[in-house]
Amino acid sequence: MWIDTHCHVYDERTPGGADASIDKAHAEGIDKIIVIGTDAATTTQALAIAARHDNVWATVGLHPHDSKLGVDTVVPFVDGLDAQGLAARKIVAIGECGLDFYYDHSERDVQREAFARQISLAKQLDLSLVIHTRNAWPDTFDVLDAEGVPERVIFHCFTGDEVQAHAAVERGAWLSFSGIVTFNKADDIRRAAKFCPADKLLTETDAPWLAPVPHRGKENEPALVRLVGECLAQVRGESTEDIARTTGRNAYAAFPGIAR
Repeated sequence: MWIDTHCHVYDERTPGGADASIDKAHAEGIDKIIVIGTDAATTTQALAIAARHDNVWATVGLHPHDSKLGVDTVVPFVDGLDAQGLAARKIVAIGECGLDFYYDHSERDVQREAFARQISLAKQLDLSLVIHTRNAWPDTFDVLDAEGVPERVIFHCFTGDEVQAHAAVERGAWLSFSGIVTFNKADDIRRAAKFCPADKLLTETDAPWLAPVPHRGKENEPALVRLVGECLAQVRGESTEDIARTTGRNAYAAFPGIAR
């Protein structure tokens, strides 16, 4: 059984809509799904979707693009909740958060501050931390090191090379691979996927974006996470069944809340 550790099925571009795409994924052997919050509005949607589906969980986060809105806009979703309260709301992580110096939709200092606050929040609540980083690897590691790396860190949609993969894994992080790993020019990412220790490998779709080959250019959905896994199996010289078992087991370790 496969697990999609990162998707945004509330987005209107998701084929069939959130509920239909989740039902389709489950029918096609996708066991569990994590829907990611990126601001107050999408966190609200993610939590609502998780509440409607037995095998779906949610995160609370502020994307680096929206850092200018302030972390206080998402703190109320977790404020005052203990472990039992977080589990009841099916909240399994903080994020996605991090740094995006490609688009710079928020000032870089503002991004750093928002990232640091969410690292602290994840540690305070003993939640996993889901990181988005683009064109910002040195700064991402600097902020993580300065704040102290949480017990469970996931680099979502990993697009680094083997050097950056080494640096992430040295900090205890999981590397989550999306449909990009199937793209023709993604040799650096495939080398990182081949290097990645077996116990640090995860699969995701980032739906509705980044549909894997042969669906590239179309809208993505959780059911296609299997194609990411099949590519990882080919890259690593392993069977698809072994990759499914490995990434499933790793998802439970990276996001313990989904075992509840």
